[in-house]
Amino acid sequence: LQDPAMLPQVKTWAVFVLSSVVQGYKQGQDEAVAGNLISICLNEMDEADPVFKQWLAICLGTLWDKHEEARGRATRCNAPESLETLLLDQTPEVRAAAVYALGTFINSCSERTEHANTLDQNIATRLLQKMLEDGSPLVRKELVVTMQYVVNSFPNNFMNLMRAIADEDDGTFLLSSSSASTLGRVSSEDKLSRQVLQQRRSVVGIPQSMTGSVTELNRMGDLGILTTPKRGRKSVIGLAGVGTQHHVASLASLASMACYGPGVTAKFKPFYLKVVGGLMVLERDPDKEVGTMARQVLDTIYNKMVAAERERKGSGVFRSLSQAELHSVSAPGSPAKASFMLGDSPPGHNTTLPASFRQGLAGSVGGQHSLTLPSDLASKPAQAWLGRSTVSDISEDGGQETGVQTNFLAWSAKHFSSRLMKLGEDMVDLESEEYWARQWLYDRNEKVKKRATAERKSVEQGSGRLDDQLGVVKIPQPPSVLAYEPYTSSLAVATRDSILLVGNKPGPSPQVTTSWGNGNSRVSQITSLQFCNSHERGLLVAGSDDGCVRVWRGWDESPHLVTGWTLLPEMVPQSLAGSRVSYGLQLAWSQPDQLLVGAGDAKNIRLWDCSAEVRLCDLPIQSDSCVTCLHMDKGVLAASFGDGQIKLFDYRAPPASARIMAFREHKQLVLSLKMQEGGKIVSGCTEGVVKVWDIRRQSSLTTLETNQPAVSLDIHQSAPVFAAWTSTQQISLHSLHEGKVLNQIRYHEGLLGNRLGPVNCLKFHPSLIQLAAASTDSHVSMFGYRRY
Repeated sequence: LQDPAMLPQVKTWAVFVLSSVVQGYKQGQDEAVAGNLISICLNEMDEADPVFKQWLAICLGTLWDKHEEARGRATRCNAPESLETLLLDQTPEVRAAAVYALGTFINSCSERTEHANTLDQNIATRLLQKMLEDGSPLVRKELVVTMQYVVNSFPNNFMNLMRAIADEDDGTFLLSSSSASTLGRVSSEDKLSRQVLQQRRSVVGIPQSMTGSVTELNRMGDLGILTTPKRGRKSVIGLAGVGTQHHVASLASLASMACYGPGVTAKFKPFYLKVVGGLMVLERDPDKEVGTMARQVLDTIYNKMVAAERERKGSGVFRSLSQAELHSVSAPGSPAKASFMLGDSPPGHNTTLPASFRQGLAGSVGGQHSLTLPSDLASKPAQAWLGRSTVSDISEDGGQETGVQTNFLAWSAKHFSSRLMKLGEDMVDLESEEYWARQWLYDRNEKVKKRATAERKSVEQGSGRLDDQLGVVKIPQPPSVLAYEPYTSSLAVATRDSILLVGNKPGPSPQVTTSWGNGNSRVSQITSLQFCNSHERGLLVAGSDDGCVRVWRGWDESPHLVTGWTLLPEMVPQSLAGSRVSYGLQLAWSQPDQLLVGAGDAKNIRLWDCSAEVRLCDLPIQSDSCVTCLHMDKGVLAASFGDGQIKLFDYRAPPASARIMAFREHKQLVLSLKMQEGGKIVSGCTEGVVKVWDIRRQSSLTTLETNQPAVSLDIHQSAPVFAAWTSTQQISLHSLHEGKVLNQIRYHEGLLGNRLGPVNCLKFHPSLIQLAAASTDSHVSMFGYRRY
């Protein structure tokens, strides 16, 4: 390990062996401490090899785990500061290993002193600041385990805080046998509901004697006082009353505990509030395993608090099961969804977005980077892989490890069970099934491009119409968002909380082939869909208005969640925004840069590096209006706003100076925004006005008017055509050349005419001249282009 002539791969094997020796072995830990292994590992942290850095952090974590002397030696060597530098590493496995090592460092203190408390609290605070919004579920799982160690280090303080939270949640915390059947910890989904009730008492007629708790809300629902039906354990991130500040209902406010009154925030140190608030945010994590683990930690605190009260007062109070627990059909200890890994990766349904990114760019074509899966996945059954994390049952026995745990170490060790030394690993097997499958996709894409070019020329010549109805599909709920797959005619349709895929398989006419739930909370809804890596094995990114994104794969057969994270925690769901105009979370995808951009009713536009699963930067929008559309092309980001502004950003520049242009000619909300070839930008607003811009000029080149207010409007990505649903109850197709009307699609045009209800969403195909229209009567109509 200390030999500078050794290759990093050989050193990785050495540190793996050393970590295996010291793991759970007191004598091995003593010998490693005597041999100065801590200093040796810290001195090797500057190596660039990510697997080596990962195992250096794991070795340190296993070395001082429950070893007081090793912790003291690490403190004198400033080991926590050295590990914190790894929290900003571009490799998620390295960040997860650093969080694991810092967690075991906190857990290794057996005798609490003022210095130890201050050190551990500072470590936990910095972990929450840096890792709470990390994009990798692997990192967030290790963060939950670390916060569990923090809670176990200061149990009395957290029990007192949980008691104060329960008092405020329930109004009066009556520990009596008569209330034992209804007493329960209010989850993070219900944390802010008190504020809504207090703001809306005059609206719904809540008696002034009521406290506004979730329990009383359900009780009033039973009595018929409220008009809304009773719900058990609400899926509410935070609720803002009408007229309140719009930011109080966000995940960011939950993390800072801003939703609570001075009875909670003024009595406890900010450290304890940050830990509990962070666990509440993790309880609402898009990844189900992370949420399950965080919920179990919070429930453990609550159970201990109730047990302490029972012992103190001698009452027989017990915590009742929550509605989520009563209706759960899956065991909390199910294997977690694994993310990517250096070297081999878990099987297909457990492979997250960046794993495929880091498989290399061998499958790229035409300058586009592709997401590819490891070639050995098909040959390895899913049962052969270890789960990433398991949530164990909580027990009060002190003789063994209790609480939430992960299989991070065993999963990481799988790296050494594969072939690490390969010859000709860059060579491509030209006769493999994978190669021919990829080649078929490339040939298909070229055919679609040629067809799109021919249709675009026909539009420019005026020798065709977009009125050929391809089909009409009835769906269970009113659709809200549409997205075409770029190289097929498959259409993704999003309702409030579910996604459907409309395609031509197996019959000739379009029909719903698959459908699945997105998993967002009841108060949030899907507001954006984006296809990425569409030229190969595509991924579908769904963004909801609570700031969360979820990535799906295999939507044509068996959809499964690849990964999910909170992109913008300060976002407020539209249902809770009150009178404030919000378009929810809007997304844009850059294939060459592998960047996902998200914006909404927030102060910043956030750029997310999907290859590293970290936030790249935040671009300040400097506007009080919400973002309505986003589009990226060749290093330039265009964003439109609710007040009609359009701003251009160069995201390669520093955030403070990233804005390069602002257009202010639109007077109403911008409905559609597209960047086309030649540096042109086309935008359309609710007035029915469409403008063509040159990014080098301050004023617009062309202004086109439909002479009717537009309810929905969309602009084609490459063809000079746009569509608008106006107050005349018809879809009008216009050319960007002089704005002439190409054709119109009317509402119920004849007995055998177009089945078209009131349209709330229009979407063009990215390549072909096809249009999809979603109506409020739960119908989706698709129209194709026909040449004369």
